[in-house]
Amino acid sequence: MKVTIAAKKLNISQSFTDYAEQKLSAKLDRFFPEDAEAKITLAERRDLIILELTVKYNGIIYRAEQTARDKNDALDVTIDRIIRQIRKHKTKIEKSLRENAFSGLAPEPEETDYEVIRYKNFRMKPMTVEEAILQMNLLDHTFFMFKNAQTGIVNVVYKRDEGNYAVLVPEEE
Repeated sequence: MKVTIAAKKLNISQSFTDYAEQKLSAKLDRFFPEDAEAKITLAERRDLIILELTVKYNGIIYRAEQTARDKNDALDVTIDRIIRQIRKHKTKIEKSLRENAFSGLAPEPEETDYEVIRYKNFRMKPMTVEEAILQMNLLDHTFFMFKNAQTGIVNVVYKRDEGNYAVLVPEEE
């Protein structure tokens, strides 16, 4: 697995890099082949470390985030969350992961099919990101889909747990 570690306003020691690579290899190599990519992003806020782990393979993205006082503790929790995501959706993703990736693991209860209970159609007028955030807040929603006035592409703006906002922008494969 290819591991990338990035830090925002934070120094990363070689010991953490070694620990992260060893831990990811020990826990996730049984699920993913060597060409999978893992990215660890670290940031510090109010004496707490915010660690985000993203694993990409074969068009599937697994993501987990944890806030903790210690980088190693945060990494351990995010790896466990990624494994839970994989197990939860194992029947749907088993074909894209390594063969026999789930052998030896405790069986999880089978999931039922997803039931769509409503489809909603609406007109999307072009707007800026700021207008979309304002509209989302006016509707008291946690996300809002809109047509970006600058690019003409459909984007989604959403409110993050920390209270700030993020925008999802599709990119071509």
